[in-house]
Amino acid sequence: QVQLVESGGGLVQPGGSLRLSCAASGSIRSIYAMDWNRQSPGKEREFVARITWTGGITLYADSVKGRFTSSRDNAKNTMYLQMNSLRPEDTAVYYCSARVYGRDTYDYWGQGTQVTVSS
Repeated sequence: QVQLVESGGGLVQPGGSLRLSCAASGSIRSIYAMDWNRQSPGKEREFVARITWTGGITLYADSVKGRFTSSRDNAKNTMYLQMNSLRPEDTAVYYCSARVYGRDTYDYWGQGTQVTVSS
């Protein structure tokens, strides 16, 4: 019902910035919230940020609070993650996901985009 495609990842130096995008298609009106999660090799998937689609209410993991900002442009059906003051430990594959009304799980996931923070 919902398709998600991430983009914007790449290689950046410590202290640098990147903006990730997640383009949604399909049943956009069914989306309640969208998340960013990340995963590094050998590590558990880690929650990063959440935003409600209609109200724009955000929630952040402590590890990124004050550095990352989640936003959405409903007209473009796109969610963004602005990442500032990047650190090597931010290196991961970043995934967007969507929760729809009537569900309590995030059932729709994008393919992921690689973020590498290295000097």
